[in-house]
Amino acid sequence: MGTAARTGPNAGMVSASARRARPKGLAAAMARAIRLLALVALAGAAVIVGLSLLYAVVTPVSTLMLGRWLTGQAVERTSAPLDAISPHLPLAVIASEDSRFCDHGGVDWDAIRTVVEEADEDGPARGASTIPMQTAKNLFLWPSRSYVRKGLELPLALLIDAIWTKRRAMENYLNVAEWGEGVFGAEAAARRHFGKSARDLSRREAALLATALPSPLRRHPGKPSRGHRSLAGKIEARMSASGPIDACLRPNRG
Repeated sequence: MGTAARTGPNAGMVSASARRARPKGLAAAMARAIRLLALVALAGAAVIVGLSLLYAVVTPVSTLMLGRWLTGQAVERTSAPLDAISPHLPLAVIASEDSRFCDHGGVDWDAIRTVVEEADEDGPARGASTIPMQTAKNLFLWPSRSYVRKGLELPLALLIDAIWTKRRAMENYLNVAEWGEGVFGAEAAARRHFGKSARDLSRREAALLATALPSPLRRHPGKPSRGHRSLAGKIEARMSASGPIDACLRPNRG
């Protein structure tokens, strides 16, 4: 025999109490979810700060390298201090990717402002990534393009620029940059594409490596296309007329 519907003078009071309890329960659940998200965010921030401090003295690994290891794919990388890399390479990278590297604090706000002002309805025609921003992406974020990822790059670049010297920032970047399928870092790239140590790279070879960075899986420094050779020639010209854009990389400088 079924249970009879509740009737009587208290029925309305019970129903009203239940209605009042629902919003309170929902608010409590939302508060718990917000607290959990805040804790996750704080934990993530603590991990990033801790890794940034560690990477000030230890050669880092990138998220792409970790992904390849986890999926059983080969990673070719031999870490090299900046002093063991031809000075042509950091100069070429600065000339190609971040000409104000020695002057900004991790983010080139002037370049970002220019990109925003020049953007049309289809979005920006070019980017304004700095070497610290690209390093932050390589170490802590994912490779696919998105406004969320770009937004996260900004505070991360400011953080690592505050923690690392300019020499350390360049050293870390040159040790995690991708230069081909499974090829990471300047030493592995020099040996793969030119059959020599990164210490012995020529000016031309450094320019070819630097101009491969935006498209490391399509541009092959050892066998450059006509367009790639043309880009490298332009970077070589900038390197020759660059002035002191790499002054912060000289020993005993910040």
